[in-house]
Amino acid sequence: MNLLKALATVSSFTLVSRILGFVRDAIIARVFGAGFATDAFFVAFKLPNLLRRIFAEGAFSQAFVPVLAEYRRNKTEEETRAFLADISGLLGLVLVAVTALGMLIAPWIIWASAPGFAGSPEKFALTVDLLRITFPYILFISLSSLAGSVLNTWRQFSVPAFTPTLLNVSFIACSLLLAPYFDPPVLVLAWAVFIGGIAQLAYQLPYLKKIGMLVWPRLNLKDAAVWRVIKLMGPAIFGVSIAQISLVINTIFASFLISGSVSWMYYADRLMEFPTGILGVALGTILLPSLSRHAAEKSPEEYSKLLDWGIRLSLLLALPASIGLAVMSKPLIATLFMYGKFSAHDALMTQQALIAYSIGLTGLILIKVLAPGFYARQDIKTPVKVGIFTLGMTQLMNLAFIWELRHAGLALAIGLAALINALTLLILLIRRGIYQPQTGWAGFTLKVTLASLAMAAVLLALEQWLPGNWHGHAWQRALWLSGHILLGAIAYFGLLFAMGLRPREFMRREM
Repeated sequence: MNLLKALATVSSFTLVSRILGFVRDAIIARVFGAGFATDAFFVAFKLPNLLRRIFAEGAFSQAFVPVLAEYRRNKTEEETRAFLADISGLLGLVLVAVTALGMLIAPWIIWASAPGFAGSPEKFALTVDLLRITFPYILFISLSSLAGSVLNTWRQFSVPAFTPTLLNVSFIACSLLLAPYFDPPVLVLAWAVFIGGIAQLAYQLPYLKKIGMLVWPRLNLKDAAVWRVIKLMGPAIFGVSIAQISLVINTIFASFLISGSVSWMYYADRLMEFPTGILGVALGTILLPSLSRHAAEKSPEEYSKLLDWGIRLSLLLALPASIGLAVMSKPLIATLFMYGKFSAHDALMTQQALIAYSIGLTGLILIKVLAPGFYARQDIKTPVKVGIFTLGMTQLMNLAFIWELRHAGLALAIGLAALINALTLLILLIRRGIYQPQTGWAGFTLKVTLASLAMAAVLLALEQWLPGNWHGHAWQRALWLSGHILLGAIAYFGLLFAMGLRPREFMRREM
């Protein structure tokens, strides 16, 4: 299997999903604006989304994929199917219990996660209603993530990569077609989450059947492999929770700031998720099964080479993306969101948050590559310890920045903490002999740095010489933005090519 080709496939489907995500957010911004109702929805949606990351894409996949890869290599198909039946039965039982509990105690959850809302009874009540509708999403999307983990282990990367588009389609359709029929209209967004969760799970089931891994869940607490996953999940849940706790704490801080702060940070974060998903999540998706296989085969040299490939590719694309987001923050936000009720002031506030977030983009993407270096070896504790340290640093920076920078200070704290997290993981991988940097790093780093600076200079010059009309038609804004991004990309990759960097250097095959 050509890993670069697999990355391109996953990234392409993720790109489609992210583009639809921007369309969805542009529609939400235009229909609902940024204020009372959207703050309530974003808080309500963040909580089940947080639990999804903990139970499925976070702790569960980190513990589950290495064990599943080991089963696939060393066990029979029937033994693997039995393991999947047992693990899905236990996961389903836990998810049903968590979902029911979450809907029951929704008022207490909102009081704890957004205490600033308590000062407005109407806003608090709306957020509780939205949370109760969105909470079952954790059940559907976690089972969907389980299905995606199985498909990824069988190297069926495109199906799980496409699946998130269904949630965006649900948002878009419900916002455009059904919003007038709800009172208040923002309720339609919660129902879009519910429908999207069901669609994402249902879409993947036929593909599980095709590879022979669609099984009926069963509860079997005597399965030793299930308990091994649970044992690994303990520290993994704690580790993933640390990152999510940091986001919740930031929401608590933001809930005390002026109305709109939660929404400004959300829209900036959505722009950050674009390169993080296309590159970071995609790289992590294809690396974890391959690293797990090398760990099972006890081939440390290939393990280290694969990590090196992932780190270089991350820097090659993450550094210019980080600079590009900061330099092009105003046109990006104006083109995607500044319509209808989303004002120029909202755009300026979102821009401040995006610039602060962009400082940590390279760190966020590198974490998606470095952390699997531990997970594939079934070492969950090390990233957990790093996460605890990072959480402490984030809160110290929150307290230091919020007084002067307000919501942008909260975003800056997250960005800097991501860099600290990535650097710490890298140092530990090297010190423990898990990762040994290959030759050529000095020259590679110099080339990427020079090309990134050249790209920034070109973008700044273009914005100065050919300013855009940010109150014009959407097509005019999009055309201007696309042209500048294209010229920036040509400057970056053109200079890299002139300095001798070739695509074949990143070709890598895995058996």
